[in-house]
Amino acid sequence: MLLVVDNGSIYTKNLTNFLNKKNILFELQTPQFLELNSLKNYNSIILSGRRKNEKKINEINSKIINFSIKNNLKLLGICYGAEILALTLGGTIRKSQSLQKGNETVIILKNNLISENNLTAFESHNFEIAKLPDRLISLAKSNNCQYEIIQYENKPIFGTQFHPEMSLDGHNLIEKFCLL
Repeated sequence: MLLVVDNGSIYTKNLTNFLNKKNILFELQTPQFLELNSLKNYNSIILSGRRKNEKKINEINSKIINFSIKNNLKLLGICYGAEILALTLGGTIRKSQSLQKGNETVIILKNNLISENNLTAFESHNFEIAKLPDRLISLAKSNNCQYEIIQYENKPIFGTQFHPEMSLDGHNLIEKFCLL
């Protein structure tokens, strides 16, 4: 069963609509009400984007990430989800030079399990990953962002700076992630 952690993104409804359309079973939880000991009941997790920065939500998402790493649990962090993945492991983020909003071509740099070809992705963020920690690998970039898709070494743990729930190519990426 897939767990979708809704961190308050305005795009979470698009994600859940897509999962329903593809008959992918999932449970939707908010970080505030998520029982961390229930994580063992899931085989994969998607961390949504967010609207505002909240210390408590960051702490909960970091615990989810650490649990996923320790237990080899599939994880996909979307936008904020990718940023908190990098931060949890010692990376840094920075404010983008300008609001990134709209379609962007994402160029695949390294063969990976969730995206074989360059893709058109929807961006909507004010922050981005500035420095990757050693354990994270850059899989894709764009003209505006150095780290569009990242992966934790050889584990099924990924992050996308863009919002895959908002484009056809992104939908394909989510579906590949769910089928891993």
